[in-house]
Amino acid sequence: MALSDRLRTKRPEEAERQSVFGEILDWMLMPLLLLWPLSVILIQNVASGISDDPYDQHLAENVMQLAQAVSTEGDRVRIKTDRNVPVRSLFHRDEQDAIYFQVLGFKNDLVVGDLDLHWTEPPARMVPETIYFRDDAIKGEAVRVAYLYLVPSPQQTPILVQVAETRNKRNALASRIISGVTLPHFAVIPLAVLLVWIGLGRGLKPLNRLGRMIRRRLPTDLSPIPTAGVPEEVKPVIDAFNDMMARLEQNLQAQQRFIDDAAHQMRTPLTGLKMQTELALSETDPQLVRASLQQIAESADRAAHLINQLLMLARAESSHEKTHSIEWVDMEALVRQVTLEWVPAALAKQIDLGFEGTGWPLQINGNPLLLRELSANLIDNAVKYTPPGGRITVRTRTTEFAVLEVEDDGPGIPQSESELVFGRFYRVLGNEAAGSGLGLAIVREIAELHLGSAQLKPSSSGRGTLAQVVFPRRRFTVSALLAQSPEKFQPTL
Repeated sequence: MALSDRLRTKRPEEAERQSVFGEILDWMLMPLLLLWPLSVILIQNVASGISDDPYDQHLAENVMQLAQAVSTEGDRVRIKTDRNVPVRSLFHRDEQDAIYFQVLGFKNDLVVGDLDLHWTEPPARMVPETIYFRDDAIKGEAVRVAYLYLVPSPQQTPILVQVAETRNKRNALASRIISGVTLPHFAVIPLAVLLVWIGLGRGLKPLNRLGRMIRRRLPTDLSPIPTAGVPEEVKPVIDAFNDMMARLEQNLQAQQRFIDDAAHQMRTPLTGLKMQTELALSETDPQLVRASLQQIAESADRAAHLINQLLMLARAESSHEKTHSIEWVDMEALVRQVTLEWVPAALAKQIDLGFEGTGWPLQINGNPLLLRELSANLIDNAVKYTPPGGRITVRTRTTEFAVLEVEDDGPGIPQSESELVFGRFYRVLGNEAAGSGLGLAIVREIAELHLGSAQLKPSSSGRGTLAQVVFPRRRFTVSALLAQSPEKFQPTL
């Protein structure tokens, strides 16, 4: 499990105590502690094999000596020893282990030896006089058995000759081997832990120096952290941190611009309101007082409009995810609704405001509130600058992208100023329409926030302006659209 996944599964107080040093130490020591018992088991198996080799050879000599004493006469099996000494005296005995032997005749009858030894099935490919070994138990005690088969003639059943020995000497030798190998492990493991601890401490010193350097920085210092001398593994973290600081710097600069712009732009209407209020207070003629109050009301409306647009510009410039909840938005339905809301304002100026759509959902990934503000600003600009009796067409189109266009037949904007009008507070000279100069700046900010673009073009009619905004769009197949809602997605005729 990755470190980030482990942090997510921990409780908050545990995640706060998480240490890179402890994490690395855990992952280095855990395999060591797991492999140590496995190595002990492997050493035991190897030690058992090593201890069996010399004693198996001695046991093989015993079974061969016993086999040489076996003779046959027809169907009878006999044991012949020098001077008729007991068969058991053929084997060297000691005080540590007991010896068992057995000879079974053609009918698996006991010729000589101990009944406690178990009979064993001959191998499928038996080689006469080849010595085999197996582990067994006699009276609950483990023994090592050497055995072979004698075949006097192919027509006869093999004669089984077995010699068994308890495992005391073997176990003692294996124990000495295991202790000689494993005891140094108890000294090596603590030494390894100490060396790992020291190595990790030295390896993490660059991180500690980096932490001290960051803590010494002033709160206002958002400059990139230098990566010279930083370990390669830490450089991606530093690069990501520097990228975050750069975005933070951009946000702070945007906030500062907003504050500066708001202070500058609000000073003028507030000064005008104060002068008009003082003028109204000094008038005694009711008609003049009423005219002054009317101007105060209009100035208050313009100030409120300016404040709203400044706030929307600040929201559009913000990149915080809580400010912009992103979802799939049907741009056609949204623009149609905004257009309907602006019909009364267009009728008041005797302007023909119409909407042309595709008849199908035009979905983009975005924030509905900001997209509504973008559409409203485009229509507001068109209504504001189109003379009475004019015509405004709001349309949505689909190409590889989602396209929103607002076309009017107003005075138009010179091509040389088509980019300048997207700047803040820029006003075309000679235009007397009331406005703050923020509408198109907000449009471009919102468009770029949605990975789109905004531009002004001459109207196709040769008079007026075409404002165009292009967004990446979500693609649908006709079958998918009809499957969602056949009634909703029928094209309009």
